Amino acid sequence: MAIEVAVVEAPSVLGLRPSGVQDLPRALLDAGLGGLSGLSRAGRVVPPAYEARRDTGTGVLNPGGIARYSVLLADAVGEVLDGGRFPLVLGGDCSILLGNLLALRRRGRHGLLFLDGHTDFYQPEAEPTGEAASMELALVTGRGPRMLTELEGRGPLVRDEDVVVFGFRDAEESAAAGMQPLPPGLYALDLDAVRAVGAGEAARGAVGRLTGGGTDGFWVHLDVDVLDDAVMPAVDYRQPGGLTWSELETVLGTALSDDRAVGLDVTIFNPRLDPDGTIATRLAECLAACLRRALAA
Repeated sequence: MAIEVAVVEAPSVLGLRPSGVQDLPRALLDAGLGGLSGLSRAGRVVPPAYEARRDTGTGVLNPGGIARYSVLLADAVGEVLDGGRFPLVLGGDCSILLGNLLALRRRGRHGLLFLDGHTDFYQPEAEPTGEAASMELALVTGRGPRMLTELEGRGPLVRDEDVVVFGFRDAEESAAAGMQPLPPGLYALDLDAVRAVGAGEAARGAVGRLTGGGTDGFWVHLDVDVLDDAVMPAVDYRQPGGLTWSELETVLGTALSDDRAVGLDVTIFNPRLDPDGTIATRLAECLAACLRRALAA
């Protein structure tokens, strides 16, 4: 049965800094995504004021603001879910994942397909500036300050065994920085592993894992720095390599065409690093093509 995609704008930079990623929703909607047939608007969740000083108790920037914002975002996403619609949450930085998964945690057990060029599993003491956008996978799996791992007393928001980390390429960088290792129960496919079997087979395997054991569906998190830096330079933390546009469309299309996919967020694209708008247009085209498959599924 066709579904309705509802956009929730989540322009939070509480887990990063006001670098420009807060402009992501408007840039993508104006670049053509807003004209997608079957897409509606479900509102904009405005974040609290940004505090540039690192919190001494948690070692994280804006922990209280992120906690409050996560609840507000979960309310908005929950309204979309309860209306039988598919939430498309346009960030913002990666800390918006907490609110999205809190909405799902209120409703049962769900999986997470984590598409990101980085694993974002830092503990506060290893993250140089305390940015939660480098910690969100650790936080949603219950590792980190209780203020952020025990939202509404529901932590962890997702179980290790219900997560697939897909397409990352930061292993050497994160190890050198002292990031805690990924736990053995969490399934990790780095870029080399994806390429070894092909994007389509890797995506089908990931969806199979996420739907094969007791979950009520899965969420898709897309940090656009999973894309090759050669085609997606409009991000704040660049690194060589990454998925091609074709590979990303294969992965997203495979995931979103499964009727157990319950929502998608898009983060980290910085329109200020795309002055002529060509990258926004290409990203909007990619998302629209994949969402059409979800709409028609």
